[in-house]
Amino acid sequence: MNRVEKRWVLYDVGNSAFTLLIATIMPIYFNYLASDAGISEVDYLAYWGYATSIATVFVAFLGPMLGTVSDLKDQKKKIFLGSLLVGAIGCIFLGVTRSWIWFLVLFVIAKSAYSISLVVYDAMLTDITSNERMDEVSAKGYAWGYIGSCIPFIVSLVIVLFHEEIGMNMETAMGVAFLIVAIWWVGLSVPLLRIYKQRYYQEVQGNPLKESIKRLKSVFLELKENKKVLFFLIAFFFYIDGVYTIIDMATAYGTALGFGATSLLLALLLTQIVAFPAALGFGALAKRISPSRLILGCVTAYFFIALYGIGLKHSYQFWILAVCVGIFQGAIQSMSRSYYAKNIPSEKAGEYFGIYDICGKGASFMGTVLVSLVSQLTGNTNFGVGALSVMFLLGALFFLKANNIKAEIE
Repeated sequence: MNRVEKRWVLYDVGNSAFTLLIATIMPIYFNYLASDAGISEVDYLAYWGYATSIATVFVAFLGPMLGTVSDLKDQKKKIFLGSLLVGAIGCIFLGVTRSWIWFLVLFVIAKSAYSISLVVYDAMLTDITSNERMDEVSAKGYAWGYIGSCIPFIVSLVIVLFHEEIGMNMETAMGVAFLIVAIWWVGLSVPLLRIYKQRYYQEVQGNPLKESIKRLKSVFLELKENKKVLFFLIAFFFYIDGVYTIIDMATAYGTALGFGATSLLLALLLTQIVAFPAALGFGALAKRISPSRLILGCVTAYFFIALYGIGLKHSYQFWILAVCVGIFQGAIQSMSRSYYAKNIPSEKAGEYFGIYDICGKGASFMGTVLVSLVSQLTGNTNFGVGALSVMFLLGALFFLKANNIKAEIE
């Protein structure tokens, strides 16, 4: 990789620490706060799911607009930095609050800002590499993000699990863990911010906000004409919602089933370790096998993973689930990102990735609501996770439809 590609990948290492925090320590701490307030396990899982969904709704409105503005000359770096700082500061305050309600409010703010930073970050892919290298570079971003995020996670995990031996109470230990992640996140973004240059952009004409709204409307009109991209986005909406629901709610799900916190966190650490070589492997396979086939294979695998969750009762089954998710998690994310980036106008990358983010980048909406509602209606969290299989089935069907339409995507 060249210098700018390496620094772009390095940011994935930084922001992935926050992703891992959301998937592991954060829901455990929320459970701790909610339990003190007398919240039941089923309601705890539901409230966590609803908060995640609210964050997605915010990004659905702000992502496309800010993504469109970022396509203007010299705007990507400014919006990227702003959302990064809001997310990192929110992360620090999450470790300070002792109220479960305020914890959810801060979580929504921090996660929304994090997701918006990824809209711009993904759009940078067209600036930092060539079409021929996108699959490989995108895969390396996720791969190194998975393995690199383990460093602050392990440090935080040791502090949280052994807080009494260190001489801290639980609240202080959590505050330190959240601070470590925020510093790691911001620190690893600096190298990219120092050398990134926006190669593709649109000139500012008149009022930037009004022009951005007009351009955003034109993109939606373009999607009507480009059926293949449109059906891909619909497919992506369903299957990636399922993927991110599993990522966001894995620890909350395991906790609700009564699994020990240590076992859960170590299982999810294994997911990160497995995802590293798996993502690199799929990136290499993309040179020989059509990315569309790889994406479809990953969606199919997730369909069976969701069904497997229905019968989850023992901790060893959760470990098996963690390994299976690790194999396909990075691949489906990286292949989808590069598949999309190669087939959109480079000068409109921010606009298109704003729409891409609505479909669930870094967040989920339908999936988390589906798990929460089915869990509450049945009183069984297993059925809630199993219901995600519907998301992957719909995603596969729409992806097959997109693949049967002749267009530039291949």
